[in-house]
Amino acid sequence: MIPNDIKITPDLVAAHGLKPEEYQRILDLIGREPTFTELGIFSAMWNEHCSYKSSKKWLKTLPTTGPRVIQGPGENAGVVDIGDGQAVVFKMESHNHPSYIEPYQGAATGVGGILRDVFTMGARPIAAMNALRFGEPDHPRTRHLVSGVVAGVGGYGNSFGVPTVGGEVEFHARYNGNCLVNAFAAGLARTDSIFLSKAEGIGLPVVYLGAKTGRDGVGGATMASAEFDDTIEEKRPTVQVGDPFTEKCLLEACLELMATGAVIAIQDMGAAGLTCSAVEMGAKGDLGIELDLDKVPVREERMSAYEMMLSESQERMLMVLRPEKEAEAEAIFRKWGLDFAIVGKTTDTLRFIVKHQGDVVADLPIKDLGDEAPEYDRPWDQWQKRPILNAADIPEPADYAETLLKLVGGANGSSRRWVYEQYDTLIQGNTAARPGGDAGVVRVEGTRKGLAFTVDVTPRYCEADPFEGGKQAVAEVWRNLTAVGAEPLAATDNLNFGNPERPEIMGQFVGCIKGIGEACLALRFPIVSGNVSLYNETQGKAILPTPAIGGVGLLPDVTVRAGSAFAGEGDTIIIVGGIGSHLGASQYLAEILGREEGTPPPVDLAAERRNGLLVRQFIGARRVTAVHDVSSGGLGVTLAEMAMASDLGATVKLSGLAHAALFGEDQGRYVITARADDVDSLLEDAVDAGVEAQQIGTVGGTDLTVEGILTISVAKLREAHENWFPAYMAMQ
Repeated sequence: MIPNDIKITPDLVAAHGLKPEEYQRILDLIGREPTFTELGIFSAMWNEHCSYKSSKKWLKTLPTTGPRVIQGPGENAGVVDIGDGQAVVFKMESHNHPSYIEPYQGAATGVGGILRDVFTMGARPIAAMNALRFGEPDHPRTRHLVSGVVAGVGGYGNSFGVPTVGGEVEFHARYNGNCLVNAFAAGLARTDSIFLSKAEGIGLPVVYLGAKTGRDGVGGATMASAEFDDTIEEKRPTVQVGDPFTEKCLLEACLELMATGAVIAIQDMGAAGLTCSAVEMGAKGDLGIELDLDKVPVREERMSAYEMMLSESQERMLMVLRPEKEAEAEAIFRKWGLDFAIVGKTTDTLRFIVKHQGDVVADLPIKDLGDEAPEYDRPWDQWQKRPILNAADIPEPADYAETLLKLVGGANGSSRRWVYEQYDTLIQGNTAARPGGDAGVVRVEGTRKGLAFTVDVTPRYCEADPFEGGKQAVAEVWRNLTAVGAEPLAATDNLNFGNPERPEIMGQFVGCIKGIGEACLALRFPIVSGNVSLYNETQGKAILPTPAIGGVGLLPDVTVRAGSAFAGEGDTIIIVGGIGSHLGASQYLAEILGREEGTPPPVDLAAERRNGLLVRQFIGARRVTAVHDVSSGGLGVTLAEMAMASDLGATVKLSGLAHAALFGEDQGRYVITARADDVDSLLEDAVDAGVEAQQIGTVGGTDLTVEGILTISVAKLREAHENWFPAYMAMQ
């Protein structure tokens, strides 16, 4: 019988994020009252962040397989074959709650955690991205959060030595009380050297690797599974503290150790630290795990078993090791100045046993902790369809040039240079396309191949119609990869929503998942990894539904790719996918007219695929000189961005309603440019492929002119575009 050290009360159970019925399930499972440490372990393993108990049912509906998929969801990261015995390993994860409480460390440790997920699989990280969302710019907390989060992302990634090649930053009042920090990382590995977390073998050593354990982050996963209230400042101690230099040493030591054949299974200590890593390794392998906490390296005195099991101190790994390789493994970690300690062993008991100072402080059924966590089929409301807005009923702007200036020079349309110039985008020397275009591109070292990376979602679409919004998030990622010439391979998702216990929020989640699944199937773009972040709300006010999608694409030849800048005077401008007509849920409606209403543009997935395949074919044959997808702000913003990227103007003629043609956000569209001699053959090929394409203008001059509608200098556009962010951040 395990002695109870602290009386378990209903208040204590509630403080651990467990519902009364969940606590009753614990009592039924173990046949007694849990110890305080056991309560903490159950709390960590059964919270939303670790168990996916509200989302698991729906995640199972997503397409996760494909001819190139080596490893889908369920491991530290997804793995996709890129040929020649190589694989790309990638994942995206949230660090939203910690970043709102302590922006620098919250963002920094988000980057650190996702990098560990990648190199735990045996991959060397080659690229990072991030998707950031903040409250309205004039909210008193927003500037502080932007400053701290961007500094944290850069501070960790730059020091570790991975290029940040893409991302997005957006502002909206619905993020006032809950910012979003989604971190993505990708790495390269050999297809025959992928490391998994499933423990194998009985009586083998369980080894603790990396940095020492402290009290930082205790209860972090539980905190991340609850909404914020007036006690937010009390949660500051649950934010972890990162050390990128230790992590760089950990990367090198792990890869060196993996090459020796010593590693049977390995798992990073992320959410819920030692608890989650040990339980997952054992449960996946149908084995028991026995830990002796007296052998865990600590940096603080008199740590309790509870604190050690729930600490989220960073830069730590847990591994099952081949015993005959112990001395060799320890020597590698000592060389890199890292801790190496045998803290337990695998058993055949299917029990998770934790000892501390001679006492057994936990003795639990390991499968029930890992695989048998509660799974809920939460009630959900069908989302209400908004009325379709007729563009003719939406007011035109009094001044088109001024409107375009506001769209490219506002909080959500302006250049993000102030952000990405704080990131090292060139380290490792393989970056072929830096942030600011449709997708970042990294050369695969030692080959001609390139990998393209992008992350996207349009939350206002997801709010207006979760199903169409989910489809569009996938389609835009697919389109952005296509726009640089890359074949889209696979995706990772980061699903950020409010409280799933509210049926309207769960309805948003279900709708987005259904849309994401349909788009992934149609575009042959499987989801191979991901993360769900729920309870993103403060005082009952939820964020916009924000299912961020990160995508990876393959370029056979990294030199054969497209950029979004106009390339030469006299080039012909062609719109693929037609002139716009849809202004519902558009940036024009929201930011110029202050109206968030109407249905989002529908996504025709067959047309999306047809159009994209043709554009990619044109790029691969070097028949186009520039490509840019049409997204937020419509054709007008797309043309402005292409002009600003090149210092070249353009003259364009459009048909239809002027504001719908310029600012409509109809999907599946690209602007391409070509030399005049190639235009006829391109248009003929489009007809043959069943793709709508039409010539709309010519590149040249120093102004962007839309005949009969507006003329504005490219210099004036760029000034507005480049100045908003630095001016905003310079305000006191």
